[in-house]
Amino acid sequence: MKISDLMQTDLVTIATDASLGEALTMLVDAHVLALPVLDTHGKFVGVLSTSDLLEALAERRDGDVGALLGDTRVEDLMTPQPQYVAPDDDVKKAAQEMLYLGIHRVFVVEGDILVGVLSQSDVVQAFANGKL
Repeated sequence: MKISDLMQTDLVTIATDASLGEALTMLVDAHVLALPVLDTHGKFVGVLSTSDLLEALAERRDGDVGALLGDTRVEDLMTPQPQYVAPDDDVKKAAQEMLYLGIHRVFVVEGDILVGVLSQSDVVQAFANGKL
């Protein structure tokens, strides 16, 4: 089965220069655990996850969460060069990458365009429904 058969295409993205406060709001409103990060040209350059935010909050020594959320830009905290796959790749390949790399999702890129995301949950749901 191809990744394009299972991937989610309704993506919520965030810009590199957005604040962490904006990112947190988007994560909560969209009910997602990670946001793909796009540069000013719309190129996929990173991912910001709830884990990234929690780690930054835990490391904040002065306890000023407001400053962290307001003054820190997404590009300062995002994971650059995230794993990605192509829509025509096999789901098994994506599942193996997620397992071996210890990640929860892979983004789907066609050429230079971000077109979707495939998560562990998508793969498990497909397996449970007999699609895999």
